[in-house]
Formats: sequence, C-alpha cells, structure tokens
Amino acid sequence: MQALTSPGSLLTILGAVLTVIGSIAYVTDSPNISLAGVFYGIPVLLGGLALKSSELPPAERLTPPATYQRLREETASEPLRKVLKDVTRWRYGQKAHLESSLEALKLWDEDSPPELVSVAELEQGGAYGLILRFRLNGVSLERWQARQERLGRFFGPGLTAELRPLDASLLELTLLPTAAVSPEPVP
Repeated sequence: MQALTSPGSLLTILGAVLTVIGSIAYVTDSPNISLAGVFYGIPVLLGGLALKSSELPPAERLTPPATYQRLREETASEPLRKVLKDVTRWRYGQKAHLESSLEALKLWDEDSPPELVSVAELEQGGAYGLILRFRLNGVSLERWQARQERLGRFFGPGLTAELRPLDASLLELTLLPTAAVSPEPVP
C-alpha cells in the first residue's frame, strides 16, 4: 500500500483520471469538461510519471513511531530526529538515501552505492539512538570501519557511531549520544 500512496503515484492516478474523463467528454461532445480534462490531465499525468521514474521509497521503519516519541522530541536528539525524518520520506532524483552524506564521508560508489534498508529507534542509557541497516553493495566493510570515528561526528555533535557487520553484505550503523555509549572495559 505504501507504493500506491507516494506523491508520484497519486499524481499519476489523478492525471490518468482527468485525461480519461476529458477524453470521454470530448467524444460525447461536452466541451467544458473535455477542455479541462485534456489540458490539465495530460500534464499532470506526465508530471506524475516523471516523479515515478525517479522516486526512492522511504527506508523500512522497524520501530512504531509512537514507541520513542518522548525521547525523540528532546532537544538533545535533534540531529538524530533530522536523520530519521530524512530517511523515512519519499525522495526524488537520488540513487540512495543519505546520498550526499555518504559522498562526503567517501562511502559512495557511483556504480553500486550503499543502500539504506531499514531504520530502527532505540533507547540506551536513557538516550535516544538510531540503528541504520545498510546493504554494502560496492563499498567495502573496511572503508566503513576506517571512517567509523568520523561517522558519529558527521551526523551531529556529541554522537558516536558503532558498526556491526551482520553478514558479508549487511551492516548496522548505530548512532548514539556520546554519554549513552558505555565505555570499553579496561583489561
């Protein structure tokens, strides 16, 4: 159902309906309706098809929106809230979610970019965090690990990033406030 409710789909359906109504009105000699249907329907249909050809659906949201609403609304989680909002909306004209961020971090491959598969919210130490699951595609795990320290700082001040490979092609990036990350035990 989510694919049908995209802005591109809605415009395409609206344009198709207007065009069909205008065409039927033209055939039945109703010039007032046919004029509006054809003159507005065809451009709206073409605009909707153009959007459909370049749309990127939102990443799958694994956590219901109401679960961590209180934590999400705190001012300390503003950078994470922006990231969540960005990846859970329809995008147009991009190859992947967070495209410009991944390019700036040098985690981008033009032919086979990393793909954000899902996003989940979490609470750790009373702080709000995000788990972003990526399909690595053309970017190696070693490149991600080499930029791990920079990842957290890039997405917002006071954030740390933890990487956890799930298998050869999937990676989890956890973004948490620095205070919520438990220190490593000293041997």
